[in-house]
Amino acid sequence: MSKMRAAVFVEPGRVVLEDKTIPEIGPLDALIRITTTTICGTDVHILKGEYPVARGLTVGHEPVGVIEKLGREVRGLKEGQRVISGAITPSGYSNACLCGHHSQDGAGAEHGWKPAGGWKLGNTIDGCQAEYVLIPDAMVNLAVIPKGLTDEQVLMCPDIMSTGFSGAQSGEVSIGDTVAVMAQGPIGLCATAGARLMGAAVIIVVDRIASRLEVSRRLGADHVIDASKTNPVEEIMRITRGRGVDVAIEALGTQATFEAALRVLRPGGVLSSLGVYSTDLKIPMDAFTSGLGNHKIITTLCPGGKERMRRLLAVIESGRVDLSAMVTHRFKLDEIEAAYDLFSHQRDGVLKVAITP
Repeated sequence: MSKMRAAVFVEPGRVVLEDKTIPEIGPLDALIRITTTTICGTDVHILKGEYPVARGLTVGHEPVGVIEKLGREVRGLKEGQRVISGAITPSGYSNACLCGHHSQDGAGAEHGWKPAGGWKLGNTIDGCQAEYVLIPDAMVNLAVIPKGLTDEQVLMCPDIMSTGFSGAQSGEVSIGDTVAVMAQGPIGLCATAGARLMGAAVIIVVDRIASRLEVSRRLGADHVIDASKTNPVEEIMRITRGRGVDVAIEALGTQATFEAALRVLRPGGVLSSLGVYSTDLKIPMDAFTSGLGNHKIITTLCPGGKERMRRLLAVIESGRVDLSAMVTHRFKLDEIEAAYDLFSHQRDGVLKVAITP
């Protein structure tokens, strides 16, 4: 049987490159030859053992590639097309999908239901940090890349762009809003860009890394706050003249950033949480105004499916957002362990890495 190289979770602290069998596809699946992929912060949670996956699983959920083989019942796609798939690969027919929550896709109550069930790649099935990946339900999940766009231009669409934009969408950012974004890693930067697209009049961003704050200005930030030098809550309240923000987007997944986002909300404001939390959260009574502040707290898992991907590709193709500055480092698949070492330790100003087999 044909073999491929794949990045495999072995144990906490170890993702290594191994030989695996190229997957056999079913009638509704597609086999994608990966041309570019990347490492996500969630992959680092997996690496550290903070998010459990099966030992021997191929990691990764952000594929850009070419259709190598299609299942016999797949229609509307052709072998040889350049495509992306979202990190979330819904079936399209589950109870969650039919309720509009594709990221929570599952087999239905009769088969049990798992939160975040739409996230399969690199979670419950082999992912895409490999030479090939199987994409389930190809007609629901594969979007064709417009001609003229490079792999790196569309590399953020499967997860980071979709997740960051969803923070602004779930927060219901409206024309004229004031928005705060806590943390300017890749997801936070995309949340900043998404808030600008949705009509925010003032965007305030917080981080501790000067290079990320500089990128945030290019993506739409009006005010940047270096949390290593300034108390972000006090500074945001000063900028808003004590009013607070309409929407606060939390994009890191820590108690400190969650609490700061809550403290800068105006009465009736929305806290849109995108972070992946590895410990319990506590809600301070004073910031929560004892539950009497008409606040809304909403969480969002990256939307997926081909229509979501088509929309994000259209935004890139139109030139309304340019995320090319986010790819700061490039590695071959054979160098995946070095890429994880760099990315997980956040050295050398890394934002995102491009991995090419």
